Amino acid sequence: MSPKLSRTIWLLSFVSLFTDMASEMLYPVMPVYLREIGFSVLMIGILEGIAEAVAGLSKSYFGGLSDRTGSRLPFVQWGYALSAVSKPMMALLTKPWWIFLARTTDRLGKGIRTGARDALLSQEAAPGQKGTVFGFHRAMDTMGAVFGPLVALAFLYFFPGQYTWLFLIAFIPGVFAILLTRLIREGPNQPGKPQAVSLLHAFRYWKESPAQYRSLVGGLLLFALVNSSDLLLLLKVRESGYSDQQVIGLYIFYNLFYALMAYPAGRLADKLGMRNVFIAGLALFSLCYAGFAFQDNVYGYLFLFICYGAYAAATEGVAKAWISGLVDRTETATAIGTYTGFQSIAALLASSLAGATWYAFGPAWAFGISALVALVLCIYFLRLNR
Repeated sequence: MSPKLSRTIWLLSFVSLFTDMASEMLYPVMPVYLREIGFSVLMIGILEGIAEAVAGLSKSYFGGLSDRTGSRLPFVQWGYALSAVSKPMMALLTKPWWIFLARTTDRLGKGIRTGARDALLSQEAAPGQKGTVFGFHRAMDTMGAVFGPLVALAFLYFFPGQYTWLFLIAFIPGVFAILLTRLIREGPNQPGKPQAVSLLHAFRYWKESPAQYRSLVGGLLLFALVNSSDLLLLLKVRESGYSDQQVIGLYIFYNLFYALMAYPAGRLADKLGMRNVFIAGLALFSLCYAGFAFQDNVYGYLFLFICYGAYAAATEGVAKAWISGLVDRTETATAIGTYTGFQSIAALLASSLAGATWYAFGPAWAFGISALVALVLCIYFLRLNR
């Protein structure tokens, strides 16, 4: 029998779809726009580093605040609202301080909403259906990453170079997301421990968290350290001689396959176990990165992006569902917020390490090391909880 998804799950999923659509409309053009208004490569790197650090530090803090108050919805509404407002902010002024403020506002919005939203999804899931719910939400979120670049490509085809207008247009799906959050109704929640919450909340929670949680998240964070930005995959395709349109086309294809696979992968995780599906996804990641180390054929890239979409579907939503099943429901937002916060910091290190390895030894080493570490981690997760 097909699982029943509640009204709240549908609304949160559509909110994520519209928000990601707005973000992904700007993803392909953001570096070009920043260079055009005078940002150097170094400044772009600093901008993204600060923005991601804000997101990482705030996820555990606001997750802890959500758990302590027993409230989810205000964090969801404010988080999505800030992300939506940040899009037109980028078009209003081109002063570096304003661009930093706009980008930080977007990432702060993500930090505010992530833990509370995922806790709300977890408590809306029927017993034995956490993988299904997180998989469905991930599928809808990723469809935004399909529609967003398509809208951007179409707009820039007819109005080349009109980046300012694109930032303003990206506000439209953001408004839809804000309006949808107003339709969500939150049921009664049980407040968590009456303890103070600070920016160092993640470290305190890590020490107090269950041993199973630390074992799982420790492995996930080690994987995050070798899981560099998808931009490096796209750069490898670009350096193989393919056009910008072909590169963006492959990125859209990957997101479409990912979106189509996420819901079935979540349902499979509920039936076969979170660990088994996650390990299968990790093995696909290893295969994919090993292929990118040596591949330069368009059909080979198509196959690898199919594998990469299947890997993402089998790991991203499944990891959160797995975590939510290991902690008390009054700690769900903190647990997921702590994980995703540390993950943001690890992702920054991963891209820096991969970039340095690429620069010093070439892309084969950068991708090959990641593939090998992921394969070793398959063994680690296989032995977990035994």
